[in-house]
Amino acid sequence: MTNVFLIRLDSPIGRLELTGDDEAVSGLTIERDGALPHDGEPERSNAVLDDASTQLTEYFAGSRTEFDLPVRLSGTPFQEAVWAELERLGWGEATSYGALAAAVGKPGSARAIGGAVGANPIPIIVGCHRVLASDGRITGYSGGEGIPTKLWLLGHEQIGFAA
Repeated sequence: MTNVFLIRLDSPIGRLELTGDDEAVSGLTIERDGALPHDGEPERSNAVLDDASTQLTEYFAGSRTEFDLPVRLSGTPFQEAVWAELERLGWGEATSYGALAAAVGKPGSARAIGGAVGANPIPIIVGCHRVLASDGRITGYSGGEGIPTKLWLLGHEQIGFAA
């Protein structure tokens, strides 16, 4: 049986909760309304999550612009294709829902793309905050406190957007 590990860390956008196993990070949750999904459970760290914590701390400090972490993204084949495209985006790069739809061979499926982006289990590390509407507007964000969290992340990476 695979060991499951859990750690929490403070960040400028609220507390973060990381989950993973012996080989990869499998989840990152941003605090919403002062709560995390596993707040009642004790932390149990390992080398993978310790490394993720260090890299996230460096990201928030502005000294890291890319993550070098093993991640395990588990979803439908469509979701996994969308998340693979998100993994290709670097610091300060943005894309649109329509561009993602074209990249996964499903032009015209921007709404479905939005669902897959919102279901990303490892935000920040897999940069779903970098997805904007085709006109550059912010249309939503499922992590943390929603749009304010996305605004902070976009500003941190100096990604421009339409008001």
